[in-house]
Amino acid sequence: MEKSLVIVESPSKAKTIHKYLGKNYKVEASMGHIRDLPKSQLGIDIEKNFEPKYITIRGKGPIIEKLKKEAKNVSKIYLATDPDREGEAISWHLASLLNIDINEKCRIEFHEITKNAIQNAIKNPREINMNLVDAQQARRILDRLVGYNISPLLWKKIKRGLSAGRVQSVATRLICDREKEIEDFKPEEYWSISAYLYKEKKTQHFEAKFYGTKEGKVELKNEKDVNKIIGDLTDDYVVENVKTGTKKRNPSPPFITSTMQQEASKTLGFTAKKTMMIAQQLYEGVEIKGEGSLGLITYMRTDSTRVSDEAKKAAYEYISQKYGKEYANQNATYSKKGGNVQDAHEAIRPTYIDLDPERIKDSLKPDQYKLYKLIWSRFLASQMSPALYDTMNVDIVNKNYVFKASGSKIKFAGFMVVYTDNVENENEDKILPMLNSGDFLKLKELKPEQHFTQPPARYTEATLIKELEEKGIGRPSTYAPIISTLLERGYVIKDKKNLKPTELGFIVTDVMKEFFPDIVDVKFTAQMEEQLDRIEEGIEKWCDVIDEFYSGFNDSLKVAEEQMKDIEIKDEETDIKCEYCGRNMVIKYGRYGKFLACPGFPECKNTKPLYEETGVTCPKCGGKIIIKKSKKGKVYYACENSSKCGTMFWDKPITEACPKCGALLVEKYSKGRKIIKCSNCDYVK
Repeated sequence: MEKSLVIVESPSKAKTIHKYLGKNYKVEASMGHIRDLPKSQLGIDIEKNFEPKYITIRGKGPIIEKLKKEAKNVSKIYLATDPDREGEAISWHLASLLNIDINEKCRIEFHEITKNAIQNAIKNPREINMNLVDAQQARRILDRLVGYNISPLLWKKIKRGLSAGRVQSVATRLICDREKEIEDFKPEEYWSISAYLYKEKKTQHFEAKFYGTKEGKVELKNEKDVNKIIGDLTDDYVVENVKTGTKKRNPSPPFITSTMQQEASKTLGFTAKKTMMIAQQLYEGVEIKGEGSLGLITYMRTDSTRVSDEAKKAAYEYISQKYGKEYANQNATYSKKGGNVQDAHEAIRPTYIDLDPERIKDSLKPDQYKLYKLIWSRFLASQMSPALYDTMNVDIVNKNYVFKASGSKIKFAGFMVVYTDNVENENEDKILPMLNSGDFLKLKELKPEQHFTQPPARYTEATLIKELEEKGIGRPSTYAPIISTLLERGYVIKDKKNLKPTELGFIVTDVMKEFFPDIVDVKFTAQMEEQLDRIEEGIEKWCDVIDEFYSGFNDSLKVAEEQMKDIEIKDEETDIKCEYCGRNMVIKYGRYGKFLACPGFPECKNTKPLYEETGVTCPKCGGKIIIKKSKKGKVYYACENSSKCGTMFWDKPITEACPKCGALLVEKYSKGRKIIKCSNCDYVK
């Protein structure tokens, strides 16, 4: 039997697939895209219906030659690139270079790298889907037209090295607009009153919150209102109404790309870029002891929550056997609302449900294990029964005033034995005593509290991804590179986990708003995504969509070239002297954050790190404890003289000393809660 050639993108994927196909198949990797638009020029012939001028990517010559050589020695070629627009485009470029007829059934598609999936794909090849190719090509050309026309203007008028992008500029605007909301926010005062009541024993007290009067809810706006109510209250707190019931809490659906990125950010502290890199490894294949190379998860770029019948059945059997049939939900279905959901894809799930994370932990790198466990647990929970709570809601009256208390107790844990969503419910397991209408309660303490409304929170990677997805901006595969670009260009910096715009980010956004309002308009960008979807569906032609966009864009470009003024950005000066030339060093922004540079560049090229102080003194030498980053980007805290004294902490030190041993206390956060502990002994505050 003659051999067949299967072409994938990566060597690890090739290795995993080869074990399922056997000796009659040769599997080679293209190492991603092999052709693209040239970097040195626009690469689009606007006069010829925006015809792209593709060239071989630098360094890919030997790979192409190898593929051509292998192609001559086989009877059949299968193109097995990823099952999305990008993968379809790579297959199309490969077909062109290898002289494969566009109508030939050469394309195979699978969403998980398992024996059944690979063998079924080989049995059912299809033609290259040119609608998918056209949608990818339209996106690439749109992004090139925007980036290669606006970026040179920003270089010329503001600063070298800047860039604009069809999606990145909208993301920058969202971050800048949120910062302005925070700056313009005016806090409003409000109050609350909590009554700590008990029926028989003081130790069994519970909290009831002031609601209002029997006529309705009352807002407490100032201390005067609060003092009047407190002055009116008597010692007679009476239970007026008790309502008991059962509450059901359903599991979340299995992950799609955006929710995986959000949850990995919240629970694991991973950036979107890191999450996608590790997910790619899990999808393409990991060496598992005794099993060889296995693809552990389904394809990680998806916006569908659909689960195959085969996977549902496997999950049902696993759950029934391990936890009992009452924990398994045979009818678990999820649907994603809005947008064009690619339902040919499945949700992100483990390929083998019986490969639980603990079983293969020794074969995985620590970060691979963490992400795999998150994906595995979320999927398993999604196929389990809801959790059930016994609930109690109580109305308590004092004269005409009403206080309310709520509590609940887990009746049946359901999916929560596996996964709890990183969501906390303040009433879960908050147990109230047995209460009946007419019961008299005693007051342990009355606690009035002043509050102020809070400004909207800055975006984190997780919340920005959620916002982009909800507004229909970009696609699952674009979120990680968008955020990386914003940080690399210096438009945004990370303040702890928060994304904070720089002065440069504000300036570029304001310029874009003035001269290219459509490019930074959320609705316009979302509509462009919908048009790309319609190209994929075969409803619109890609060149018509580009033509419609370009006519208005070109007009804006001409106005900007004539009217955009030069903008000078002054670097922030410090009192730190350059040790080579004596000038005051200035703060600049690089891809890894702030750093100090001599303003005498290029005559003086001195640069050095800029460290943020913690306000804590080193207990060994009296030096300042400063914030540093490891080579992998992890934050740690060290003495400015750490090379001599060696003082260093992974958790943030505070000014308090441990009452037990005298060492510095440090603070850390675990599941949203702040914990203060000793850096030396077992003391926890």
